[in-house]
Formats: sequence, C-alpha cells, structure tokens
Amino acid sequence: MRYFIGNWKMFGIPKSINILNKINSFHSKDKNRKKYRVIITPPYTLIESYSKHFKNKKILIGSQNCYQKDQFSSNTAAVSPYMIRSVGAKYTLVGHSDNRSEGDTSKMLKRKVEFALNNNLKVVFCIGEGRSDKKNKKTFKVLKNQIIKVLEKKFYSNNIIVAYEPIWSIGTGKIPNKDELTKTITYIKKVLKNIYKKSPAVLYGGSVDGNNVEMFKQITEIDGFLIGGASKSSKKFIDIIKNYYR
Repeated sequence: MRYFIGNWKMFGIPKSINILNKINSFHSKDKNRKKYRVIITPPYTLIESYSKHFKNKKILIGSQNCYQKDQFSSNTAAVSPYMIRSVGAKYTLVGHSDNRSEGDTSKMLKRKVEFALNNNLKVVFCIGEGRSDKKNKKTFKVLKNQIIKVLEKKFYSNNIIVAYEPIWSIGTGKIPNKDELTKTITYIKKVLKNIYKKSPAVLYGGSVDGNNVEMFKQITEIDGFLIGGASKSSKKFIDIIKNYYR
C-alpha cells in the first residue's frame, strides 16, 4: 500500500472542501485506486465537517498535530487525541519540523504518539535533519536519535507510519538526489527494524511535485509521500498520483 498524505498547514476554510471533492472524484475512477490511500490533514477547524462529508468515501481525514495529554485538561487552546478522534479523524501527524521548531521535545512527542495510539489514531511520525546536520554529515545520527527517543516496541507498528522530511527541503524546491535518498530511507528502515521486527511504511516529504515524483518512484523503498504545498491544489495533488503510476 502506498500513501499520498496532504498536509494543508495553515490553509483552508469550509468551502475548500471542493479541492478534496475533485481529488475524491479522481480517486474513485482511478484504475490504480486499490494500490494507494489518500489522507488529508486540514486544520483543526475543518476536521469534523470534512470527516462527516468523506465518511463513506475514500479520502481519510487526519489532524496536523495533537496535544501531549489525553481526554481533557486545563491547557488553553490544546486539542487532545481523544478530542480529535471524537470528531472523526483517523490519523494524526506527530513531530513535524514546524512543531519541533516551536518547542516539541522528544518527551512530548512520545506522549503524543502514545495517547494518539490509545485513541485508535494512526500516527504519521515525522523526522528530518536540518541544513547544518546535512553539511556536517550528521544526518543518520540525527534521524536515529529522533526515532529511538520516541518510538518504542510497545507501540504497535501497524499503526505507525514514518515520514522522512529533510528540513532543508521543505518548501525550498531542493530535493535529495536519488542515491542519497535511497541510502537514507534504507537506513531509517534498518533503525525501525531494530525496534519492530518489520519496518513500518516510510514516506518522503519535502518539495514533492508532479515533475519530481518520477524520480521518487524509482526508489522502491519509499512507501508514499507527505505533500505540503501541492496538496492545496487538486490538480497538483492529482498530477503527483498520476505521474507516480504512469
């Protein structure tokens, strides 16, 4: 199974659902539809209405983050995994570099993963190195630390997806070369196999578009994509899927 996950970030109002209707319409007619899953993570404000709308359709709705406490608490503006699940989300991103840069620590991320799984949410756990890590050849060390400090054997691997997003690539148009990316994804899977007997799916994210997806599809180790900017346009998102299966 391949995954095409759209991360809308701070984008979307109720009528933006038209973008998803077009993607859903394409998916329902696509001869390759059984080979992949489409998940969209809109802002919290849209999760409930979008989840209801797509309840019996093929697009799944997730959240972009969740708070590191469960059920209810006195933390202003916090949204727990329990609350997210109760409005219909099936997935949640955890550990996106945006949130890490705003202060999410490994300790916080571990709690987010644990509470999300306890609430039957599937977790898309994001990892990635910065520009200076890459320059100083610390990519593998950074990625290994990000994984082993958060993911534990007790977390059921079938409910976890790992998304590798090099921070230097997000929104910059710069992407890793084929050899580099193959080695990195293979290494990530090796680290994951040390925790779980079988590696969870590993996705790539960072400046993915309809043109460069041709290169990514040659790397069989990649199990799908976490798509930022291009997921806000039905045409761009559909082009990525079309070109991947061409």
